[in-house]
Amino acid sequence: MAIIALMKRASVTEAKNSLSALLDRVRHGETVVIEDRGIPVARLDSMLAAGASAAAEGRLARLERQGLVRRGRGPAPRKLLLADPPAPRQPVRASELLIEERRSGR
Repeated sequence: MAIIALMKRASVTEAKNSLSALLDRVRHGETVVIEDRGIPVARLDSMLAAGASAAAEGRLARLERQGLVRRGRGPAPRKLLLADPPAPRQPVRASELLIEERRSGR
């Protein structure tokens, strides 16, 4: 016997007007599909049910697709893990770095 996940469908308007109620349903194990004019466009799933590791894996996959990260191909070299972090070339205050970052618009 297969387990069938409970799934509610909600229009964009309904989702906007009753988000708290939909989130309560999701908290209790349901999945909510958000539809725009009858076409599914989003799905609300519980982070608690899926686990934080599944969310982190999805986030990592998205960053990898965007070319922002590249996964390692094995364990990190022990020498790298035990090495001290590099020392700054010249002493700089964190507040000065923050001010410079804000000025440059980063």
